[in-house]
Amino acid sequence: MKQKSLVSHILPILLLIGVPIVSSINCFAADTSQLMIFTAASTTNAINDIAAQFKRDTGVDVVASFASSSTLAKQIEEGAPASIFISADEDWMNYLSRKNLIDPHSRCDLLGNSLVLIAPANAKVSKITNIQSQIMSELAGGRLATGDPDHVPVGKYAKAAFKNLGIWKDVEPRLARTGDVRGALALVERGETPLGIVYSTDAAISEKVKIVGVFPPDSYPSIIYPAALVQGKTKRDAEKFFEFIKGPEAKVIFEKYGFKVK
Repeated sequence: MKQKSLVSHILPILLLIGVPIVSSINCFAADTSQLMIFTAASTTNAINDIAAQFKRDTGVDVVASFASSSTLAKQIEEGAPASIFISADEDWMNYLSRKNLIDPHSRCDLLGNSLVLIAPANAKVSKITNIQSQIMSELAGGRLATGDPDHVPVGKYAKAAFKNLGIWKDVEPRLARTGDVRGALALVERGETPLGIVYSTDAAISEKVKIVGVFPPDSYPSIIYPAALVQGKTKRDAEKFFEFIKGPEAKVIFEKYGFKVK
């Protein structure tokens, strides 16, 4: 793929989700020597802190691109210069694995998470103890924000949960589908939807929302974040950072943000 085409695909995505490294977008066209990682939107705060710690320890800059795992996987498939990929589910890592685009020996299960129901912090609803029986009445005709179940991991987990609870057909028409989990969080923060489904770690970083319900852990597949080096894009600094995100300093940061470290 030509660089002009690649940038035209990636730039709108980065601008849409407000990635703090937008000023570094020129590296796609001019500096392929930088260490770049593609990682699920839900890891934004933790990875930014980990990258900052890694720079303090080594002097190496890490350029991180955050979006839905599906979007990032497709960009890697199209030739984006990412050296590391962290997915919010196994499906999109498997997608790249089938295309021989990741180093299979490097792949590991890095993190875990859980699924929660959120509402604006000032909402009247305080707690939904039975999602199965209460969610439609609490929506009161409004929309339920979550990632698009057709490709965004958090939406896929939510769909699985609702199917197991037997209410997917009722809930599906009420969905406000977003491009990644942070988009769903933003809709609830702004009060544009009365409820949303995000990971517990996303709910924890926002003072504008509150957790009003927790999905039964057995209602959806285990939320696993696999990580791997991208095939043919690995550099020595990438290998160092990959080991760093599995190490004790990174573990402290991940746990600070509520992730379950594998």
